[in-house]
Amino acid sequence: MHIGPLLGSGRTADVFALDDAWVLRRYRHDTDATTELAVMSYLSASGFTVPRIGPPAGEALPTDLVMQRLSGPTMSEALLAGALTGAEGAELLARLLRELHAIPPRISQDPEDRILHLDLHPENVMLTPHGAVVIDWHTAAEGPPALDRAMSSLILAQVALAPGSFPGELVRGLLADLLSRLDADGGVPADALALARTRRAADPGLTAQETAVLDDAAALVTELAG
Repeated sequence: MHIGPLLGSGRTADVFALDDAWVLRRYRHDTDATTELAVMSYLSASGFTVPRIGPPAGEALPTDLVMQRLSGPTMSEALLAGALTGAEGAELLARLLRELHAIPPRISQDPEDRILHLDLHPENVMLTPHGAVVIDWHTAAEGPPALDRAMSSLILAQVALAPGSFPGELVRGLLADLLSRLDADGGVPADALALARTRRAADPGLTAQETAVLDDAAALVTELAG
């Protein structure tokens, strides 16, 4: 299969066109995509909304993942364009977390554990004509759902405090709406928030600005969670 033009780049990987149906996601730093492939296949079989997995592209590398080519904006783009309100975005994020955490773990023997995305935020939700699809599963793990809720909340708080091209007040409102909806699922306990902060601090992909606001971001989550 011929590898086509570059479609986009993230912090750790590049996405290339293969044809009208498939794209190739290739990590730049020798990250093995095998576990990510297994997680996505398991979630797809469980009915969760992830991109379909495609056939290997030629001589596939361990860093390669062939996935369904999706159309539509990210949730971030829809929020910025006004096509999606903050309340609608918060409801969608809360629903996706709830549906993900309803699926039993793939490996863990702890009945309380679930698969965690650990990077579920508006940039990683595609709004396709067939519904929302969650992308970018390279951080996925298994553990307590509260950690996933805390991580999503902390990431939004970081963006609210170091917004870049995204209006901080818009993200702050989205975060407040999300936290109010997460209450029904157990909210964001202090110990889960502390663990999420520790994990974020250890992420080498964070910018200096993102790292600098971590403590204030955790405080913002605590404040808005009441």
